[in-house]
Amino acid sequence: MKPTTSRLLALAGTLSSAVAQFVPAPTDLIKTKGFYDLDVRYKQVPDGICELTPGVKSYSGYVDVAEDQSIFWWFFEARNQDPTTAPLSVWINGGPGSSSMIGLFQELGPCGIDGNGSVVYNPYAWNNVSNMLFIDHPTQVGFSYSKPVPAYRSSASPSNIVELPNATCPDYASNLACGTYSTQNASNTANSTLAAAPSMWKTLQGFFGAFPQYSRHEFNFATESYGGHYGPVFNEYLEEQNALIQAGKLPGAHYIKLSTLLIGNGWYDPLIQYAAYYNFSIYPGNTYDYDVYNDSTKAQIYNAMYGTGNCYDMTVDCYTSGLNDICSASDLFCFAEVENQLDIIAVRDEYDIREPYNDPFPYTFFVDYLNTPKVQQAVGAFVNYSESSSTVGTAFTTTGDDDREVGTIEDVKKLIKQGVYVVEYAGDADYNCNWFGGQVVSEETGGPSFVSAGYENISTSDDIVHGQVKQNGNFAFVRIYESGHEVPFYQPLVALQLFERAICGLDIAVGTEGIWNGYRSVGPPTSTFREGNATVQFGPVPATAIYNTTTNEPNPYNHTVSKRSLQDKAMSKRSKKLFKPTPEMKRLKREFKAARGGL
Repeated sequence: MKPTTSRLLALAGTLSSAVAQFVPAPTDLIKTKGFYDLDVRYKQVPDGICELTPGVKSYSGYVDVAEDQSIFWWFFEARNQDPTTAPLSVWINGGPGSSSMIGLFQELGPCGIDGNGSVVYNPYAWNNVSNMLFIDHPTQVGFSYSKPVPAYRSSASPSNIVELPNATCPDYASNLACGTYSTQNASNTANSTLAAAPSMWKTLQGFFGAFPQYSRHEFNFATESYGGHYGPVFNEYLEEQNALIQAGKLPGAHYIKLSTLLIGNGWYDPLIQYAAYYNFSIYPGNTYDYDVYNDSTKAQIYNAMYGTGNCYDMTVDCYTSGLNDICSASDLFCFAEVENQLDIIAVRDEYDIREPYNDPFPYTFFVDYLNTPKVQQAVGAFVNYSESSSTVGTAFTTTGDDDREVGTIEDVKKLIKQGVYVVEYAGDADYNCNWFGGQVVSEETGGPSFVSAGYENISTSDDIVHGQVKQNGNFAFVRIYESGHEVPFYQPLVALQLFERAICGLDIAVGTEGIWNGYRSVGPPTSTFREGNATVQFGPVPATAIYNTTTNEPNPYNHTVSKRSLQDKAMSKRSKKLFKPTPEMKRLKREFKAARGGL
């Protein structure tokens, strides 16, 4: 995912408090070979570590994709069908630099972790209908590593690690997070979407070869946020590799065909999506009737976006020149002057505009859980866990990858033409990769035949309309109501049913028609539903609050400030003071944002 302040500040806290032990190298991993002669090391994960369904197995391990580059993965069998015949689906998070354990534990995996550190069963897990493979990618993300070293986290800069001579925590670091970490050598990871594609392909080659009982010639790929870059580019690279395999130019490699690609709240085209920050927050405005800025700020952001020499012109310059320095400077400017104004001025959650900036959703209890010795031993970890890699984020920043389109729309078009079923879905309360921008991207991708289709309500088993879809054949764009960035967290039922329909080749609206014989959704040309501000939180949300997926807001609690008073103009300054970040929070924000190592 693209970064947001509250999560990055929380991340800094968990890194300095939860990670406090050296990790002994596991000695019980099974060693085997995958396709393309890749080394694979793995173990069966004990029951109850995550999956609580009796008889459903899970495995975790590493594929060694290059010297000093080991990619962590965690696999779960399908719950409700024979895993040896069930489809295989791959999930990765975005960032760049975000761990896919976010998707596993916060969104769509078999379990979550509650405030007591206990494993909680997820009835809406996507392995209800498919074998699921979660991958921490690229190297140095999550449990993936380049070389494990003893170190501590710097007090001056928590995103930095300082290596130690041995696995002993010295006096001067006793109050810091001593532990085992991956070295932060940027040469041992990727610095762009294009550069990351080969290691993802190798990871798949390794797993498919090591686990033939779960592998197919076809598989499904699901991702979110920066996955708008990853999903199209990685899988077009896979198709290019397939062509080489068929030509006999990659001996030992296995032909793997992509069947379905799902992308949630994707970051595809910066030129379109930076403009969408203005559209979503100012004009025409979001569907929650939440006006976050005064007239002066609106004029400021408009100028920063469209004024001569500013974000729009800089991004065009990036696209035209392709130079790293220009693209990196453009991205940092657009982030600071356009995107980040929501954090600085409105102090709202970029992932869910209905919530204040420091809301506790989705829950991050899993970070502490994954850093317990019991769990690290159970999954065969070599290093302590972190949600995001600042090394990867910084590496991508140096190439300006975030400000590049890198052919994402063109690659999606190619995949659709090749017969891949592509579903782009978006929670409509997300600001970060908002649905306004996603909708424009879908129209650029689908062309006139897609644009002329209609928006149709999505029918689900609870008889509640959770969103709408526009679809033409094997391409669909989905708007999910009352959902933030991580749709399976906020709307788990419709997310699961959407996923199941997609991997079965059925229409998204009802799930009863095949999509290969001229299927088109029927309805109005635009999605006009407006939620209003009934679920918008105008007061602070307690850290212990529970998100209610039926009411689509936190469970009832006493606001310290009433909605009416906060809506009153006379209280606007007071409300900003209430949420005003401390100097320390601002420093951490600058540090993490510069690194672009978001969730």
